[in-house]
Amino acid sequence: MKSVTILGSTGSIGLSTLDVLSLHPEKFKVYALTANRSVESLLQQCLQFEPEIAVMLDVAAADKLAEALKKNHSKTIVKIGKKALEEVSSSANTDIVVAAIVGAAGLLPTLAAAKAGKRILLANKEALVMSGALFMKTVAENAATLLPVDSEHNAIWQCLPVANTQHHDFNGKGVRKIILTASGGPFRDYDIEQLDDVTPEQAVAHPNWSMGQKISVDSATMMNKGLEVIEAHWLFGLQSQQIEVVLHRQSVIHSMVDYEDGSVLAQMGNPDMRTPITNTLSWPDRIASGVEPLDLVKVGRLDFSAADFARFPCLRLAYKALNEGGTATAILNAANEIAVQAFLDEQIRFTDIARIIEEVLIELPANDATTLEQILADDAAARTLAKSKIGLCIH
Repeated sequence: MKSVTILGSTGSIGLSTLDVLSLHPEKFKVYALTANRSVESLLQQCLQFEPEIAVMLDVAAADKLAEALKKNHSKTIVKIGKKALEEVSSSANTDIVVAAIVGAAGLLPTLAAAKAGKRILLANKEALVMSGALFMKTVAENAATLLPVDSEHNAIWQCLPVANTQHHDFNGKGVRKIILTASGGPFRDYDIEQLDDVTPEQAVAHPNWSMGQKISVDSATMMNKGLEVIEAHWLFGLQSQQIEVVLHRQSVIHSMVDYEDGSVLAQMGNPDMRTPITNTLSWPDRIASGVEPLDLVKVGRLDFSAADFARFPCLRLAYKALNEGGTATAILNAANEIAVQAFLDEQIRFTDIARIIEEVLIELPANDATTLEQILADDAAARTLAKSKIGLCIH
């Protein structure tokens, strides 16, 4: 039986993971669950799955959780703070770490899991976007197993010749390019002029997937796909020109691998995150996920179109940061997090997100991303600069 720690258990990936685990109590047990401040959600999860440890970042929320667990005679121990996240990620009592904390906050505990040689189910983009070279070096040096949960990367993983062993370099091995599919988000059919006036409520209403607010906005701007391009570079050892993005509104083909012999392998399935989660939990085996079988007759048709950089400037900026190298991708990610939150708080327009990110990338020079200290320093500088630009946006 494998022991599982879920970083970010109250988010959409965490909830889907717990749903899969509940189908296989003979294969998996929960060691630790973590959340920021969602007391009630984490309480219910603890009562159902009985983890040894629950971690909350917020002190007041942790106190409330501990009190509620005591009233329910639970044996779960509550720990507090960022260090506790790193402790449960690297604990000898856990085999699998599901890295599902959204944003830069997930970087350090995911690195801790890699240093401890864990099997990492990577749903957090920032570990690779902020510190790709450093993270992959840590994975290799500590014999950790890194498996992508993101539906597109998991699709690529399933279409590559990985067999029963882990590989992260497919350049020069018969792969011409990989093709990441994107739904295009809720504004894919809008005139570009209309995008100035879209609201946060519209932006988080994704047409195909059920996701959190930040990731939904990233999908609407296509920054989500831009971050996936950066991740794919590190996960599969391919250059930016070997990573293509196409729009596919049905979200049935999750991504493809184009081989030099002319073959194109695609992974298909209903748009449900339980599929890639189950794939990574059980790899190299296959087990039930609870996902409905794909009905191709019901789908009827599959549409594809080019990803337009004019409509999706965030995608262009992601390619630019990847090609620049160093801490440019960490700067991109930090500026995006600040801008997206400002949009959700109705401080800026939707179209200001890309403008702020581009200005930060121009004004803040990138450095070598060889140390965690430099990465975090440039991350902090980018956030400060992005925040200074919010009040300058004209409404």
